[in-house]
Amino acid sequence: MQVFSDISVWWLFPWMAVSLVLGILYYRKQKVLDDLSRWKKWALIALRSFTLFVLGVLLFGLIVENKDYKTEKPLFITLVDNSMSMLNYQDSSSVETQIASLESNLKTKYGDRFDFKSYVVGSDISEGERSYSEKESNLDKGFDFIYNQYYNRNIGGICFVSDGNFNTGKNPVYSAEKISLTPVFSIGVGDTVLKRDQFIRNLAVNDVAFLNNQFPIEVDIEAHKMGNSSSTVSLWNKGQKLASEEVKYVDGSLDFVHVSFVLEAKETGFVNYTVKVERKDNESSYDNNERSFYVEVIDSRSKILILAKAPHPDLTAIRQVLDADENTEVVSKLISDWDGSLNDYALLIWHDPGHANNNLIADKIRTSKTPVLYLVGGQSTNSNLKKLNIGLNYPGGTRFDEVQGSASESFQLFEVSEDLKKAIRNFPPLTVRFGGVQVSGGNVLISQRIGPVVKNDPVLTFKTESGNKYGVLVGEGLWRWKISEYADYGENKRFNELIQKTVQYLTVKKNTEPLRINLPNRFNVIDDVILNAEFYNSSFQRIVGPDISLILKNEEGVDIKYSFAKNTSDYVLSLGRLKKGKYSWVASTTFDGKKYEKSGVFIVDDISLEALSTHADHNLLKQIAAKTNGKFYSLANAGNLVNDIESRKDIASITYEESSFDDLIDWKWLFFLLILSLAAEWFIRRYSGSY
Repeated sequence: MQVFSDISVWWLFPWMAVSLVLGILYYRKQKVLDDLSRWKKWALIALRSFTLFVLGVLLFGLIVENKDYKTEKPLFITLVDNSMSMLNYQDSSSVETQIASLESNLKTKYGDRFDFKSYVVGSDISEGERSYSEKESNLDKGFDFIYNQYYNRNIGGICFVSDGNFNTGKNPVYSAEKISLTPVFSIGVGDTVLKRDQFIRNLAVNDVAFLNNQFPIEVDIEAHKMGNSSSTVSLWNKGQKLASEEVKYVDGSLDFVHVSFVLEAKETGFVNYTVKVERKDNESSYDNNERSFYVEVIDSRSKILILAKAPHPDLTAIRQVLDADENTEVVSKLISDWDGSLNDYALLIWHDPGHANNNLIADKIRTSKTPVLYLVGGQSTNSNLKKLNIGLNYPGGTRFDEVQGSASESFQLFEVSEDLKKAIRNFPPLTVRFGGVQVSGGNVLISQRIGPVVKNDPVLTFKTESGNKYGVLVGEGLWRWKISEYADYGENKRFNELIQKTVQYLTVKKNTEPLRINLPNRFNVIDDVILNAEFYNSSFQRIVGPDISLILKNEEGVDIKYSFAKNTSDYVLSLGRLKKGKYSWVASTTFDGKKYEKSGVFIVDDISLEALSTHADHNLLKQIAAKTNGKFYSLANAGNLVNDIESRKDIASITYEESSFDDLIDWKWLFFLLILSLAAEWFIRRYSGSY
């Protein structure tokens, strides 16, 4: 036992003397006790001094360390691969029986010496039942869990039962090595002999393609013992063969072949394709000879109309930036050739809008609510600009001025890089009408600058009026900015950023629909399909009042009805795990007598990675055992593990010292000792007649 204190313990001896002196002085003045015998008087002095001494000791804040010795039995953990590939072999029918027998024998022989734990690992690790139904095997996660959960515990050993195949996560060898001083006894399931088989090892394709664009499909074929032969890989859609390619196996024992297809997206929505490898005689499995997948084909290209009275180099500079984006379709028209329609356009870029006869275009903008980027040039007049109701006061006259730009630090509608802000200060001047340019409201991104003086006059500003967004750029000479940046940097990164972010801000529409459903477009068969919903009232406040229902339709046309559960501020609906296929849904609700609906489609894929495992990888299991000072056993010889553990000297109970710290003031017996001392002193005084 050790004693700790913030004050030196040696001070207890002076305090002991002080307590004794205080006791003597106290009773020296008690004249009523002069007739007491000497032993009673010294007894009272001793009790009073003892009480004072103990109280002083408690005020010292002493801490006492107590040591205890505990024995911890070794923990023996069984970790079983719960993936589907465990049942791909001839010994599959006896896997569970042999594992259960091994666990029973271990507990029978070592039940009083070991503590036992059992886990299964697939896509995740758990203490659940062994079902061998997991579609993924992340063996690394099993060892990583043991390392974190039982860190600094006495893990005697780990019995790891697997076929050695994993298809997600890291190599489990590295995680097993982290569990220091713990042997891993690997039990190998399955047959390591390669069987005659060819299968799709990997399939790479973009989840999304754009209408009328081409997209690639990359296929990796692995072949075992196919000899010097050939096969055909084909691509199918709706029962029709779209393309095929012959592949040749050269090695004959183990071949890897890569095939590429290029398709054109001709229809929108989720389109199902299937890659098939020609079936050959005596293959060990035909389940892995084909793979289906979905590609979402969308027509999301934004159409932008550039409208001008005459061609201009500024418009060419802008169009070159927009044409580089494959999601944007740009149409340039002279006003004299324009048909007057804005219905199909996400944005109108109007050059020199302040010319005569602009009333027709202004009316079209108001009725269609099309976002507009106004490029105010030298031909625009103030009187015509006022007819557009964009809040711009433009000077008249025939004199022009040269001004440079300065980026505003307070602009917050969208992010602008520091490189662009610096470039704006260095760009060549724009030509503007001489005089003050005023704009009512709006958010100014670029202001006019003459030398070091930054004016309040805008170069580029944005505003929203009645829900319609528009931007106004005052001045001509944007083409000089593009040429100047290329001359300085050999690229147009900064100029492109300015145009792209301007267009992006103007074309993105704010979602103002009351009913919103949130869910991904794709799930896997191992995922839980969860939908979230929100509803907003007329004041755009999120509420959970109305009931929201959902009708789910599978590929067979079967409708299933669900209802969303209400949370504090939103709705949630869990559909659980669904079968592979394409599902369409319609969500609906009624609020204030009006019905609201949303619909959509999502895909459930079945990525059967476990079906690819036609032979076991016992080399991995042997490597884990060797790296951890364990031993490898085949499933048939797993019973030998029970006897081998007996001879292991590194699997033993450990005794460790455990310290606990107690404040002296927490010792209850000291409290009762003080009470006893004070009571004894009171009793002697009372008995002697001093009270």
